[in-house]
Amino acid sequence: MGYPDQRFDVNLSILFTELPLLERPAAAAAAGFTAVELWWPWIETPTPPQAELDALKKALDDAGTHLVGLNFYAGQLPGPDRGALSVPGEESDRFRANIEVAADFAASVGCTALNALYGNRVEGADPQVQDALALENLVLAARAADRVGAILLVEALNKPESPLYPLVSAPAAIEVVDRVNAATGLGNAKFLLDLYHLSMNGEDLSQVIKAYAAKTGHVQIADNPGRGAPGTGSLPLERLLDELKDAGYAGRVGLEYKPGDRPSAEAFGWLPETARADR
Repeated sequence: MGYPDQRFDVNLSILFTELPLLERPAAAAAAGFTAVELWWPWIETPTPPQAELDALKKALDDAGTHLVGLNFYAGQLPGPDRGALSVPGEESDRFRANIEVAADFAASVGCTALNALYGNRVEGADPQVQDALALENLVLAARAADRVGAILLVEALNKPESPLYPLVSAPAAIEVVDRVNAATGLGNAKFLLDLYHLSMNGEDLSQVIKAYAAKTGHVQIADNPGRGAPGTGSLPLERLLDELKDAGYAGRVGLEYKPGDRPSAEAFGWLPETARADR
């Protein structure tokens, strides 16, 4: 048990960001990782030119890295936005325009997990209207994910850092997961369990794991406080990951933490090099 018994991937949208996007897969590979994930890399557009999609695929292939998780278009992220699918008007339209683009790219690189960030509450918009729009868009996204053999992830964030985001607890995200699965009948909507976000919300992490491991499609970690590497804060991450495994979770663990004031390549000292490659 412990860290060497887990399957890790590196989030290239928060680690190795000192490098251009197309250089990050090779940097992750040089650090010993073979699996990576990404937020939607083109924050300005849901529909980048095919040449840019092809270039990212080539960078992943050339590095020998496997993209195992990809966000749908989520607005300005990093930045003030937390998704687009529940935001009426242009942002919802942009999310819909992205659905097939993201799904097709995922299929082209063998990525089987697509994360759909819910989006912030909008001043002047009825929350019930936003939730109805969200369900419509999540149903479309779930069907597109299913078409390419992928799962759809729904993530809870934390209220201190994302005060306008409505899914700030595990039960709130699970409720959306259940609603999507009921609407599609596909069963491919899953919970993205981020131990950092849930800890920031003050949730009982062991209880969340017991209650929702069976509905969890992906796990992400960072230590708290600080959102740094394991060991920089006070979360018992090694024990919690063991609890997840004991509860039946057999998926990957995304490293979604800040490297601090050092190059990203130096932020993995907590993890033996022999435990970094995907298995």
